[in-house]
Amino acid sequence: MRAVIQRVMNAGVTINGEVHSEINKGLLVFIGIEDADSDEDIDWLSKKIIHLRIFDDEHKVPNISLKDFEGDLLLVSQFTLQASTKKGNRPSYIRASKAADAIPLYEKMIVQLELELGKKIFTGKFGADMKVALVNDGPVTILMDTKKRE
Repeated sequence: MRAVIQRVMNAGVTINGEVHSEINKGLLVFIGIEDADSDEDIDWLSKKIIHLRIFDDEHKVPNISLKDFEGDLLLVSQFTLQASTKKGNRPSYIRASKAADAIPLYEKMIVQLELELGKKIFTGKFGADMKVALVNDGPVTILMDTKKRE
């Protein structure tokens, strides 16, 4: 499972010209699921996302997690995070799970993030053509891969 985590002032997803989800200060997380992903990946990644200390405290030091200040979270599925660019110029998405396998893991991730955060999170719509708008705060952008766990 790969994730791009962005600290945002606000973010939103629009589908077919209609606002689907919007958040204020918090995290926008893009997630890419592969066939090798499991409940263990969901558990590890959700804990990391919720407890990342990347928000500034009163001294402008990043010591506060999303959970600490009860910020918002917007989770957006993005199969292109599983792209391989090793050969040629057209990315290969062979590692990305098909919808039938990815949707149950995506839904489990939503449930796990809500449990970890202690409140409802916001989402995109799996497989939809989404327009995502955000104001990155910092900018702070972190990449995570459950297979590398760096």
